[in-house]
Amino acid sequence: MSRLLPAALFMLSLVAALPAHARDTTVVVVVRHAEKASDDPRDPSLTDAGRARAQALAATLSGAGLDLVVSTQFRRTRDTAAPAAKAAGLEVQVRPVDASNAATYAADLARDLRALPAGSAALVVGHSNTVPGIVTALSGQPATDMPETEYDRYTVVLLDADGAARVVTSRY
Repeated sequence: MSRLLPAALFMLSLVAALPAHARDTTVVVVVRHAEKASDDPRDPSLTDAGRARAQALAATLSGAGLDLVVSTQFRRTRDTAAPAAKAAGLEVQVRPVDASNAATYAADLARDLRALPAGSAALVVGHSNTVPGIVTALSGQPATDMPETEYDRYTVVLLDADGAARVVTSRY
């Protein structure tokens, strides 16, 4: 979490660096849930480090003007998203992923995120096996696989009104 200030400055500079005519760019931040506990094999909670990381994410995104926060139905994703949603005065919108929609989850979510009003900002919290697919579906660019041990990557996808996408990946 010692990288909180650089990450926050990065996000703010990213948005501030957009030219005035590009302020209608939609910003989507995609992260994996924070560190999970081993208290429940199906739906674990967050560890102390995970709760601290969720707070750090909220602080990092505090100036982003979030309009939407999306997570899967699992406690670890909802609990990672909750502090950022609360700080933005929003509720976490749960978008379940399961065997019935796993094959189309990323594409369906990307379609809905691309349909947000121009200038929107969204946070999406997923899993190590969904985040790369979401980034790829949203941006049209390949995303690096995410190992099970990685919790600190966030990817910012900038969606221009003309359909072009830019991707910036960092750590928090």
